[in-house]
Amino acid sequence: MSVYTDLGLKQVINASGKMTALGGSAVAAEVAEAMARAARDYVSMEDLFRKAGQKVATLIGAEAACITSGAAAGIAISIAACIAGRDLALIERLPDSGGLRNEVLLPKGHSVNFGAPLTQVIRLGGGRPVEVGQVNEVKGAHLQGAVSDRTAALLYVKSHHTVQKGIIPLEEMVRIGKEKGIPVVVDAAAEEDLRKYLDLGADLVIYSGGKAIEGPTSGFICGRKDLIEACQMQYRGVGRAMKIGKEGILGLLAALDRYLNRDRLQDAADQRKRMEWLIAGLQDIPHLEAGLTQDEAGREIYRAQIRIDEKGLGLTAKEVIKLLEGGDPAIYTRNHFVNLGIISIDPRPLLPGQEAVVLRRLHEIFAEATPPCNPRSCG
Repeated sequence: MSVYTDLGLKQVINASGKMTALGGSAVAAEVAEAMARAARDYVSMEDLFRKAGQKVATLIGAEAACITSGAAAGIAISIAACIAGRDLALIERLPDSGGLRNEVLLPKGHSVNFGAPLTQVIRLGGGRPVEVGQVNEVKGAHLQGAVSDRTAALLYVKSHHTVQKGIIPLEEMVRIGKEKGIPVVVDAAAEEDLRKYLDLGADLVIYSGGKAIEGPTSGFICGRKDLIEACQMQYRGVGRAMKIGKEGILGLLAALDRYLNRDRLQDAADQRKRMEWLIAGLQDIPHLEAGLTQDEAGREIYRAQIRIDEKGLGLTAKEVIKLLEGGDPAIYTRNHFVNLGIISIDPRPLLPGQEAVVLRRLHEIFAEATPPCNPRSCG
């Protein structure tokens, strides 16, 4: 039984991914213990904040790091730092940035909604978002032409939410940023490689602690020391409303240490094996095609993809999703391609043995489906 059932809530099986809407990650025992120890004691939060940032920077090999309450907070704080720097008078003005260099350029195909509009998060940090190019085509010339003396930052979003085709490579954005003396900020919230974007030359890179790292709701910004110091100063302004507690900080550090010492290739292989087992268990169901597919953003994540012949089955993919979520336990799947009749199962958040529960429930749903009548079967 789940602890949440004590509140009268249904148990949830997360086959969707490291989704904020489903609580991010289920943390490991050692991470939960670190959070519990933190909760039972006192500390100077300013000292903890500084020391934790130093530890994160050391662990990932960055110049400096700033702890945040999550990746969205990291975006707002990074933008505020690019606009106000370490000037306390300007920091206390934000998000009112009138008269300041405040434009934030981003590819139009990166202007997404991840639970809230990215453009709103930029505005929270005092930025004025400027979408560059077209949804499916942004070239260097588009970005070059949009840069002006009002440009405070260039923002690049690495996510499955964004358009993947026709968008300016980060390397080219970095080159333009260096030429123009404009910081390049990368939202890499759910990314697994904690060095890649720094090595590509980004000035600030933002990660979620509750996604790939499998920590509590938390995050961090890493990158250039002067800009990280400016990020830390934002907690005297807009960052105050985004502060993280001692429990979250200690949980993040424990999760990060665990993450960096795990064999992620073996984890990926184990997850793939679980999905292959699930796919094999679906092969005898008519009007359904199940196979393995790699993550849309190119990460080493392999999901079970279920393509439903909606006419043959007599159920649409949306109806199957509704039945899965309406059961007890409620099963949440990855539904980015539901319009194509596709449902995906993500292995990463599944707790041990839950793939068997998912398979059993799918068999129940498909067994109860009533295929549409045709002259041969109905006479």
